[in-house]
Formats: sequence, structure tokens, C-alpha cells
Amino acid sequence: MPRHTKIVATLGPASSDPQVLERMVHAGVDVVRMNFSHGKAEDHVARAEAIREAASLAGRPVGILADLQGPKIRVGKFAEGQVELRRDAEFILDARCETGDAERVGLDYKDLPKDVKAGDVLLLDDGRLKLTVARVIGHEIHTVVKVGGTLSNNKGINRQGGGLTAPALTAKDMDDIKTAAKIGVDFVAVSFPKSAADMYMARQLMRASGVDALLIAKIERTEAVANLDEILDASDGIMVARGDLAVEVGDAAVPALQKKMIRAARDRNKLTITATQMMESMITSPVPTRAEVSDVANAVLDGTDAVMLSAETASGRFPVEVVEAMSRVCLEAEKSSDVALDRDVLNRVFTRIDQSIAMAAIWTAWHLKVKAIASLTQTGSTALWMSRLNSGVPIYALTPEASARNQMTLYREVFPLLMSQTHQDRDVLLWEAEQILIDQGVVERGDLIVLTIGEPIGASGGTNTLKIVRVGEHPPPHVAEQ
Repeated sequence: MPRHTKIVATLGPASSDPQVLERMVHAGVDVVRMNFSHGKAEDHVARAEAIREAASLAGRPVGILADLQGPKIRVGKFAEGQVELRRDAEFILDARCETGDAERVGLDYKDLPKDVKAGDVLLLDDGRLKLTVARVIGHEIHTVVKVGGTLSNNKGINRQGGGLTAPALTAKDMDDIKTAAKIGVDFVAVSFPKSAADMYMARQLMRASGVDALLIAKIERTEAVANLDEILDASDGIMVARGDLAVEVGDAAVPALQKKMIRAARDRNKLTITATQMMESMITSPVPTRAEVSDVANAVLDGTDAVMLSAETASGRFPVEVVEAMSRVCLEAEKSSDVALDRDVLNRVFTRIDQSIAMAAIWTAWHLKVKAIASLTQTGSTALWMSRLNSGVPIYALTPEASARNQMTLYREVFPLLMSQTHQDRDVLLWEAEQILIDQGVVERGDLIVLTIGEPIGASGGTNTLKIVRVGEHPPPHVAEQ
């Protein structure tokens, strides 16, 4: 049985070598993430070319995700590179400071003094340091250190409980969307959205730049949790970005929120990526910790479409080994995934013919214990709907559209294949789909499979036919007619 949960790997210095990339693809990478917080436009373009070459050599599609930086709410630079903050010491965040020292440091986000007030708690460097705001004087935020430690250049700032007004999309993000268009990415992730309006703006900017990609909202602000439903409606999927989210809402709240977000996304036919520190120890270790194995397995059992690697593959010492480890854990967790199709299907309301066919295909495939589902699709919508319910039956999506094939690399349980739909005869196309599955080694003659297709052939959103066939039972249609 192939692995159903997809793996997203972040590209960086450790994974830029073409040979390493090729080994990562062979190890199981389904989507690569380009972190636009680092690197120049030409770096991302070069890496896109390299990953497409690696995917071509491996003979399987690999999607490309552009992760926009979003607003930089960080401290500035220190004259010595870092300072030591001691408990109960006074420290000033100064929007006009050029070079920091032991008493004050500058801010990348110049409006921060307008967003905070006395009594607010500021968390720096992913919550490792804690400052309490004593007072705000003009462009200066006077604080008292509650949890000290080493503070170095450009570390992030969060306000406990959220509430910062920085816009989700910056001028840099707008330039990066143009780079994403040049690359031809398959997914765009928006950092720190607070509402549906942020996602609508991102989609408008994408369209204006010619980006035809699926839009992913990174849920990492307190406000985003409160507005989850509207953000889901405005997006194609979400990323459970547990780093900044944990700092804002508290680390203890994140596991339950992860389950809630994945469930809400699946109920709305949206995609989910679970991210941050999934196998963090493998940056320097060739094996994961037992806690990391449990974390990845729990995300799989929660129903996430994909699990993501960040620094593990971008700058870690074992970029190939960590992909192999994550793949092993996903496969093992999937063996015990709960299948409750009867309940899940009965609790859904279908308003479209194509969605009804998708649900009927899943229901039939599960109860008949078929070997595979083959969905002939233009856009991938039918395959997406099928993948929202856990049936344990692999879904092979056959499409003539390269863009649809690449976007389906993120869909759980879906394995996209290119198929040139040159015929207008439904029976010929279905027979050709059978042959592709045989050639791929997915099925053998005598296996039972479920096929879905739409008429008229080639029409988007037109899936209206379900057929149950035994592979190899019938001769090619043109032979039968002779």
C-alpha cells in the first residue's frame, strides 16, 4: 500500500545540491517549500529548476510551495551580535535605534509602540525571553525582563494573546508573488493572516501577477484562530504553523487546536499541512526522538494531508534520512487510521452531481474492498472530495493538466498521473485509464476498481459517471466493435 500522507520539505543550503534533491525525491518528498524569508529571487528560480529536474528523473510529480515572509516583527541588530538580558533588568525596544546594546535595541516593525501598552507581555525568540511593558514613550517601549537569556540579532517578537496590527502582506510579499509567478508555483502560503480579507487580498494579487496556485493560510495568530471558519472559506487550505501559534496562545493549547483545525478544514473540503519542529532533533541527529515519532504519527491520525519539514531539510545534516524517517512513521500510523465511512458519508449533504459521484465512489470502493479508485479529472476537484473521507483506498487521479497534477501532490490518499485525454469516447478513455494503472504496477488483471468520469469529455466540474470494472475483463473498445 502506498503512503497516503504527503511530505513537504523545505529547501535550503542543505538540500540545494541536485544529487541530494534527487535522493530526497526518491525518499518520498511530495512537495517542496521555498521559504521566501531567506534567499534572493534568483535562488528560488534556480531551486525550482533543480527540483523539476529531480522530479523528472524520478518519474513522479513534485509540487512547489512558495511561503511568503509576511510582516517582520523582529528586533534589530546589536553592535556585538547579541546581548545577555537579566531578570528584572530594564530594556528598551526603540523604533529609531540603529544599533543595539545591553540597554536598547531597534525594531524592524516601526509601529510596534502603537500596538502595545503598559502591562502587555512580549515574547522574544519563540518565547525563550519574556518582557513586560512598563510604559510606552513615543517611539520607545520600556520593558522589564521577566525571563532573561541571550538575545541575538533579528529575533522575532510576539505579543502574548495577539493583537498586533501589522498587515499580512508587505511590499516584499508583493514582489515575491511576482517571483512565484515566474517560477510557476503550485501553492502560495500567506504568513500571519488575521481574517478572510487578508486571504482575498492575496488571491487578488496572485491573479494580477498571473499566479494560478492554491492558496494556503498559515494559522499562527490568535486572531486567525478566532476567525478560522472565514479564513478557511477564503482559502484552499491551511497550515497549522505551530511555532508562532504556540507563542501567542500558549504551547499547551496547540495540540487541541491542531485537531480542531484539521477537522474543520476536512469538513470544508480544504487542505491541511501540519508544520514546525516535527523532527527537529534530526537537524543534527540521524534518528528522531520517540516524542517526534509520536508527534508525526498523531498528525497523521488527526487526518492531516501533509506533514512538513523545515530546518531539518533546509539546513540540517541529514536531509535525506529525515524524509525517510518521516515516511516510515506515516506509513505505520496509516495502518491504524480510523475508517468510519458510514458515519462520515451519512453526516454530509451533497448539492452537486460531481460531489455526489465522488462520495458514491468512496462508499462503493470501501464496501467492495476494491484495489483502487481511478478518477479522470480536469481540475482535481473530484479527487479532492474523495480524499476528505478516510477510506484507505488509494485514489489515482488521471488528468491532462500538468498544473492540476502538481496541485494534487498535496492531497492525502491521491496519486496524480498525467493522461492525454485525446479521445472523446468515454469507453476508450476508461480502457486507457485501466492500462495506465496496469503499467504503473498499481493493479493487476482481475482486480476490481472504481472509475469516475464526466461527460461531455474534458468539461471542468462535469464528473457524472461511476463505473465498477474488473481489470482486463473487456477487450479494447475499438476491438470489440470489429
